[in-house]
Amino acid sequence: MSAPADRPLRVVVADDQTTVREGLVLMLGLLPDIDIVASASDGRQALDRVAEHHPDAILLDLHMPVLDGTETTRRLTAEHPEVAVVVLTTYADDTSVLETLRAGARAYLTKDADRLHIARTLHSAVAGLSVLDPKVHATLLAAAAHRTGPPARPDAADRELPHGLTRREAEILTLMARGMTNAEIADTLFLSGNTVKTHINRIFTKTASRDRVAAIRYARDHGLD
Repeated sequence: MSAPADRPLRVVVADDQTTVREGLVLMLGLLPDIDIVASASDGRQALDRVAEHHPDAILLDLHMPVLDGTETTRRLTAEHPEVAVVVLTTYADDTSVLETLRAGARAYLTKDADRLHIARTLHSAVAGLSVLDPKVHATLLAAAAHRTGPPARPDAADRELPHGLTRREAEILTLMARGMTNAEIADTLFLSGNTVKTHINRIFTKTASRDRVAAIRYARDHGLD
């Protein structure tokens, strides 16, 4: 249900990066049709702020401490179904998008959206409409087309991955081991360059690799090449 036309939309902003969170609060708070009622720095705080303030919508980052954006969305949808969840994140890969939409998010934007676009999306989501950033929409279409092609090696999909690597991280590590650059990996998997960099940094951490050479050596040692 949309907010009454005679009052601004009441919104909670949740982002673990202080500068981003405070910037969104300031930027959106200057709009006459948006009222930022609270902000949160992690998923648990986001749930608490929504329970306390009963907003019309929450603007939610995807990767946050304590509870990530997907799990926070899932709980918000179950506990506060009247609150529209709008994801605003740097991640536009198909896995992140699909998981969050399945959890109950009504809209998914990337952080290069301007404040008017964000405000319009918040209003649309509160009105019950689903909104996807054009880049996100393109990613989903490309991923759907990609999946109609030849499947990946079934043994790679079924094997248990070492050191907590996700399927996406293993896929990227395999492409790294095959000599692909970040740009080539992004093109192959229909991801943004920033998303690929983020995954590679996580791969370095999980595999205790100091650099790309060490990560490729790890891939070959663990049969991920």
